[in-house]
Amino acid sequence: MNNKFDALKDDDSGDHDQNEENSTQKDGEKEKSERDKSQSSSKRKAVVPGPAEHPLQYNYTFWYSRRTPGRPTSSQSYEQNIKQIGTFASVEQFWRFYSHMVRPGDLTGHSDFHLFKEGIKPMWEDDANKNGGKWIIRLRKGLASRCWENLILAMLGEQFMVGEEICGAVVSVRFQEDIISIWNKTASDQATTARIRDTLRRVLNLPPNTIMEYKTHTDSIKAWEEFHGLVNSSGR
Repeated sequence: MNNKFDALKDDDSGDHDQNEENSTQKDGEKEKSERDKSQSSSKRKAVVPGPAEHPLQYNYTFWYSRRTPGRPTSSQSYEQNIKQIGTFASVEQFWRFYSHMVRPGDLTGHSDFHLFKEGIKPMWEDDANKNGGKWIIRLRKGLASRCWENLILAMLGEQFMVGEEICGAVVSVRFQEDIISIWNKTASDQATTARIRDTLRRVLNLPPNTIMEYKTHTDSIKAWEEFHGLVNSSGR
């Protein structure tokens, strides 16, 4: 009996002809493929640095989202709209993803790139984010690509020096301006948020008069609910 069929079909007696063996193999591989697909959503293979690669302190995942402006979004529809690009564990794996991605300055419409630690969804409601907030910087057109690259390289290189506080970063491309933000776990920790602000100014080389706003995710949720409440009540 051919050993490669052992795991695929337990009752293989070894007396099939070649065509039947091929058919058995294909059926077994198809079952395995379908089984792997069903398992992959709940238990993905761990991403690890390759041989001789430079490991990062944390694994990170790239996400992308795009929506039609003016169309009300619920938390559920937002989650469905956000697409996972991939996860990496080393400097080399990061560059393999990043070198093939469109730069934020070349995106059109209402688009966002998100880079978050593996296991954290870029959503206010995620357990890692729910007690946190974000620093927001609004950029004139033409600056997003450079600022985004500087921000994520600083984040991957642990330049913020705030332990496990950093959750991720977002660049949001809009029609009149672009917005970058960095999210942290604990909005009430003022020493941490101040250190993140000062590091942002340094790594992005921002002019002293740049307006930076810190917003808690609780406030973001409230504002979103109030806005959509007004939209819904006026639309009836």
